[in-house]
Amino acid sequence: MPPILLTIQTASPAGSLALSNGEHLLAEINLDVRKTPTEWLLPMIEDLLTKADLGKGDLDAIAVVRGPGSFTGLRVGLATAKGLSLAADCPLLGVSSLQCLAMQLPFTRLPVCVMLDARKQEVYAASYTWQAGLPQPVAEERVIKPEKLLSEISGETLFVGNGALVYRSLIVRQLSERAHFAPAFLNLPRAGAAAVLALHEWSSGRTFSADELMPLYLRPSEAELNFKTKNK
Repeated sequence: MPPILLTIQTASPAGSLALSNGEHLLAEINLDVRKTPTEWLLPMIEDLLTKADLGKGDLDAIAVVRGPGSFTGLRVGLATAKGLSLAADCPLLGVSSLQCLAMQLPFTRLPVCVMLDARKQEVYAASYTWQAGLPQPVAEERVIKPEKLLSEISGETLFVGNGALVYRSLIVRQLSERAHFAPAFLNLPRAGAAAVLALHEWSSGRTFSADELMPLYLRPSEAELNFKTKNK
């Protein structure tokens, strides 16, 4: 039987939820609102399950986009996923926000460079090529200055992510006609795409308990940096 998955995406300013049954996407909600996930996440999950005529006990796993991305969003999303997994007595699945964005650009022959705005004039970035129906990483996920990232790119490349929007003029200036850009509506990670990656994780047996799954920040939060500074 194909697994029923609830997928949570709160790594970006725009949040997203999806319910899937194997490869079949049952329902998806995408929000680009000013409210924080603490205000909408749980009510929206309940509404999604109700509309799909499902209960928490019907879920085979909870998938969560674990980063990189918004520190607050990641904490809220992961805490909610862990609470639901304990309540539903089902495992967790972890998905990369960067790979999720690459997943939204199937069949491209160009390498995909994913850029999420990390503020402080940096981006969370990784590069992928499509192989065997999935975006496969060709460079590790990292936080990097966009100028340095672009200096490493020589060929034609397809850019996606809100970081590609923020630094579009820089990308064009450095790469000229070698730079291609995804349509604007694809620049935020969607839970429906994350659900496809989560299904692959499920099929590969890469599940986690609530104690095991950790967020992927790539760099310390402001709170951690301030704590270290005060304790020096």
